[in-house]
Amino acid sequence: MKQVLVLCTGNSCRSIMAEAMLNHFGKGQYHAVSAGSSPAGYVHPESIAALQRHGIEAVAPRSKSWDEFAGQPFELVITVCDQAASESCPVLLGAAKQLHWSIPDPAKAEGSEDTVRQAFEHAFELLEARMRKQLL
Repeated sequence: MKQVLVLCTGNSCRSIMAEAMLNHFGKGQYHAVSAGSSPAGYVHPESIAALQRHGIEAVAPRSKSWDEFAGQPFELVITVCDQAASESCPVLLGAAKQLHWSIPDPAKAEGSEDTVRQAFEHAFELLEARMRKQLL
């Protein structure tokens, strides 16, 4: 089973969703965890709601620092935001393969509840498409 680390800056939306999605879609192939360079300290509720709408359970999600995984071996590291991709990452000291998926931050969506929900749905769809094309 390949060990995967999914990174973004805040670890509150995209990386949380990608972690749960990869563990769900890639069951038996991948074990994913997620982290952020500057963790927000909370998981955006709409991230969990989007996963649930698609029948995916996020098991005890929490926003955490990439420092928590320093020194752990990963076969694959996926950045899901442009800012995290350009940062110097202390956990990438090994020979992990790196992928970058530029996914717009749904937490920045403004407007009605429906507009925000649609932003999270769009992020979900982009993440799923990348996973299916590159990993599954």
